[in-house]
Amino acid sequence: MKRRDMFKATAAFGAASLAVPSISRAQGANVLRFVPAADLTLVDPVFNTALVTRTHGMLVFDQLYGLDEHFNPQPQMVEGHVIEDDGKTWKITLREGLMFHDGTPVLARDCIASIDRWTKADVLGRNIRALTQEMNALSDRVLEIRLSKPFPLLATALAKPSSFCPVMPARLASQPPTTQVTEVVGSGPFRWVAEERLAGSRTVYRRFDGYKPRPNGTPSFLAGPKIAYLERVEWHTLPDAATAAAALQQGEVDWWESPAPDLVPLLRRRDNIAVEVKDRAGTMGMIRFNHLQPPFDNPAIRRAFLAGINQTDYMTAVMGSDTSLWNARCGFFLPGSPLASEDGLEAMNGAPNYDKVKRDLEAAGYKGERVVFMVPTDFAVLNAQSEIAGDMFRRVGLNLDYQASDWGSVASRLPNQGGLDSGGWSVWANIIPGVIALNPATQSYVRGPGKSGTYGWPELPKVEALRDQFMDAQSPEEQKRLTRELQIQAFQDVPYLPTGLYFQPTAYRKNITGIPAGFPLFHNVRKS
Repeated sequence: MKRRDMFKATAAFGAASLAVPSISRAQGANVLRFVPAADLTLVDPVFNTALVTRTHGMLVFDQLYGLDEHFNPQPQMVEGHVIEDDGKTWKITLREGLMFHDGTPVLARDCIASIDRWTKADVLGRNIRALTQEMNALSDRVLEIRLSKPFPLLATALAKPSSFCPVMPARLASQPPTTQVTEVVGSGPFRWVAEERLAGSRTVYRRFDGYKPRPNGTPSFLAGPKIAYLERVEWHTLPDAATAAAALQQGEVDWWESPAPDLVPLLRRRDNIAVEVKDRAGTMGMIRFNHLQPPFDNPAIRRAFLAGINQTDYMTAVMGSDTSLWNARCGFFLPGSPLASEDGLEAMNGAPNYDKVKRDLEAAGYKGERVVFMVPTDFAVLNAQSEIAGDMFRRVGLNLDYQASDWGSVASRLPNQGGLDSGGWSVWANIIPGVIALNPATQSYVRGPGKSGTYGWPELPKVEALRDQFMDAQSPEEQKRLTRELQIQAFQDVPYLPTGLYFQPTAYRKNITGIPAGFPLFHNVRKS
């Protein structure tokens, strides 16, 4: 929904509430109806790292290790591990009785194949791959990873909550990461119901009765016992905010992931609806360049746009005027986290200076190259950021090709490294979970490994060198210094334009309990 249309939606709220589209009601109190931020179009979380694909993946797949709410990795599918050979050999033992949705047991060779596929695609995973000498299945339940040098962050990497390593059968994990695995078979607490999928409308999951939760520990984010109390989870795609709010009020749906800021006060006044921020790490926004294509292959041109960024404009468009829900002093690492700093933020101080951007573009040698801006109209946060960035690009004289389409079309084009005449792109608005931006090891979008990196594919050798030093740092003080230096360098190289940090409230009916902290998760959730 466009920001300027939200007040219209609010005004029309009463009328909209009388015209909620029919949502079929499955029988039973244990059916939860959820409204996601966007429709699910890609189902393989290795092939595509979109947040909606990640949320889907956490229902269906399990992880070897899971982060707790303090961001510490805990064994999940793993019973335990032993580290030998001065940190170079990890022997990981799986819990007994783990089962895939197709009825086959989870074996060590499945985990090896899954890790192997993930390390070909993920930026941090490639660090592991470069150090891995071999992976062996010592038995059905024990896998061994032999490294060329110690990598203490191995469990942390395998516990990543985004761009995560999903464990799937080896027959599926044998496919290259550039090919989407469309047969969705995991070992998580819920299974995908492919036959009930309606593109643009509905996605369905059912409880997997063969799932075996951890027998001990305390549930905490992605760690501890994951218990599927719900028999069925239905995702209903409702792009219109007023319609989603009306459906929530009438009980047609139970949980709305991302209520529009203008409608939050209305929902708060309802006695049977709770509105709260579950993800205290928040979400960081960005305008992401394609570094493979002109004009954004030129760092001076990328750098020129910093003077046109006012994070307050972006965050107000995304979350409204409630400043408790956003932070407009955001660099490349999560504000307020131990390693974050404000070094370099002076490049974006004050109101946008479009005249300076124009002068800097001319000095950098911009020659009127066409810029294809991919914009999803049905993903409110990305659309709001895109409108502001698009206005800036037009004001400073960019030859802008503003291509608005649905989120599924944008997501499917993102992996395209070709030219603009081959379906490629120049720029898009993106968001990332704040939890992945705690340090240079996991902040994949600040990295610069070229075509092997994340969408946009920056090649930034100085950033990479600083990250390598961070990985070998021996003290918190050294890590802090290197992260600061890396941020300063990132403001020179500009892998993307930071647009701020926001805290998205979620809204749900009060008969829903047990929702974990963090992004939407469905294990341990009850409906009364």
